[in-house]
Amino acid sequence: MNTPSASLCLRKPALRPQDLARAAVHALYLELTLEPKPGLVSLRDSGSHLDMDASTFMRSLFALRHYFAHAAQAGAQGDDLATLQTLGLAAEARMLLATGGVNTHRGAVFGLGLLCAAAGRLSATGERLQAPALRAALLAAWGEALAARAALVRAAPPASNGQKAVRAHGLRGALDEAALGFPTVFDVAVPALHAALMAGAGARAARVQALFATMAVLDDTNLVHRGGLAGLRWMQARAQAFLDAGGVFQAHWQQQARALHWDAVQRRLSPGGSADVLASACWLLALERD
Repeated sequence: MNTPSASLCLRKPALRPQDLARAAVHALYLELTLEPKPGLVSLRDSGSHLDMDASTFMRSLFALRHYFAHAAQAGAQGDDLATLQTLGLAAEARMLLATGGVNTHRGAVFGLGLLCAAAGRLSATGERLQAPALRAALLAAWGEALAARAALVRAAPPASNGQKAVRAHGLRGALDEAALGFPTVFDVAVPALHAALMAGAGARAARVQALFATMAVLDDTNLVHRGGLAGLRWMQARAQAFLDAGGVFQAHWQQQARALHWDAVQRRLSPGGSADVLASACWLLALERD
């Protein structure tokens, strides 16, 4: 009698779009509840934001819970970038309706939505969800279209605060990050998260370490919108100084991170782009462990 090989016996079933979406919502929840994180909304306080708090984010998460499954299904079906954009715009509309017009998760709708689509595409082939394969699937499916879209946006009058920041200071915006296969997610945040966990940090501390590693390098247009290029460079320098001092492995790291939080609040700075990157890294880590 024929018996399946050991590799087939050990192969895990492909993740469904609902599984990918559940992991995405949970990753965004982990980002929301993380503390300390400079200038950002948490369960502790609203950071540098006067128009939102943790409950605003929870309403947003509830409104987006089906979107990530739709994005994953679109990826599995081989849909084009225009279809993904239509899904994303509809999700943004639901988010804004739920939050009373407050932009809580627009960056995550774009970035994490694209990653869910790539994961859906990868799962449909039966391939295991690992970071290199996921990034390759994203670039193979939509890399050229994303690069073309980024070029068009650069040539047109800026239509958002992020685009204005990119244009004014020659920064790398969200579309540029996507067209390159999200280098800050895959080359910075995910390795920082893995390294902190391997070095013995707890899950919360590892997420803080990954956030600071991201803040130190990301061209976060949220910071530029609030504090100009000087605000971005200030946050990058402070995040790097925290890491150079040992990060979450230094004595009293929580007090150091909270001190930066209050400094950021005084300056009205909030690294929302870095928060989105962290959520994507948390999502990917959860998928790799499944």
